[in-house]
Amino acid sequence: MADQDRPATGGINISNAHGNVSVGDNNQVSYTVHGAQATARDPLQEELLTAIRALRADLGRLVATDATTVLDAELADAEDEIEGTGAAGRPRLARLRLALTDAGAVTGILASGVAVGQAVGALLGG
Repeated sequence: MADQDRPATGGINISNAHGNVSVGDNNQVSYTVHGAQATARDPLQEELLTAIRALRADLGRLVATDATTVLDAELADAEDEIEGTGAAGRPRLARLRLALTDAGAVTGILASGVAVGQAVGALLGG
């Protein structure tokens, strides 16, 4: 039956959609990757992930030191953990906080370093 032959019911028909589609009030859209349903990240974790990426980009423009090399490794691990599981766990956040402290001379002057520190503090509760 062609679409023009269908009786009007007031509904919406979407066929052959690729990607996410949401119509109407109180909708929830999910995205499935290889059979596993992806979950939305906590906004604080998302904020941390954005700050981590900015700090890693800033660190890449600086002369590396032992402290910044360790910090970059912790940032990369935290980024991978958030991407893989949706959240950086407390042990990872504690290691990240320590690495930020150890590289404080550099991260204290970078807005991205301050942002990572604030996001970690918010997630660790202080």
